[in-house]
Amino acid sequence: MFAPILPLIFSSIFSLNMLGLADKPLANVSISLANRYPDSYINTIFKDNILLNLAYLQRKVKNNQIDWNEVKKPFEYSFELRPGQAFAFHEDVLPEFKGSEITTTGAHFSFADGFKTDGYLFGDGVCHLASLLYKAAVLADLQAIAPTNHDFREIPEIEREYGVSIFYNPGNYEVNARQNLYITNDKKSPIIFNIEYKENALKVWITQRNRFEGLDLYEPGRL
Repeated sequence: MFAPILPLIFSSIFSLNMLGLADKPLANVSISLANRYPDSYINTIFKDNILLNLAYLQRKVKNNQIDWNEVKKPFEYSFELRPGQAFAFHEDVLPEFKGSEITTTGAHFSFADGFKTDGYLFGDGVCHLASLLYKAAVLADLQAIAPTNHDFREIPEIEREYGVSIFYNPGNYEVNARQNLYITNDKKSPIIFNIEYKENALKVWITQRNRFEGLDLYEPGRL
């Protein structure tokens, strides 16, 4: 007797997806990877470090074996934060985040991790990626904390208030924790970070799993 009802339920969910109601857009930001620095050689270093950091986030790098051809390919990638779950750029976190369920990029931005240097420091450019994520999170009205601003140097296409300083040095826990980025999903349903790289542009957009009349359409086992 319930058989006729099931197609109607699934048809309704399918219709919501078709109408674009399944995921609620919260923020959409982008930068060009062609103008991270005025000097073309240094810009390439910044760009490669950003893409390598994203390869670590996607878990494409294993045992520090890096295929640069793979790193530089266009891609789309998404990761989810469940309610209460947090993202940090690296694992040295402020005291209030210790013991929390945290997703990180999985990188330390060092020579050992395969990051490049322009002669100043290894990993130049990862602050640009962190700042882009921070801007997206703030515009999405998520709980976002960036303890150390990047106001000592301009980041092209990112307003100064969104600049984030990222640093990691083994054994320097307190300094590392202050130069990190923390984004917490303080919503009632999952948040999706969507990242796209193509045609020299890096785009980040954030969506929220929609809830329809109190039913989370994406929660396993609810239907």
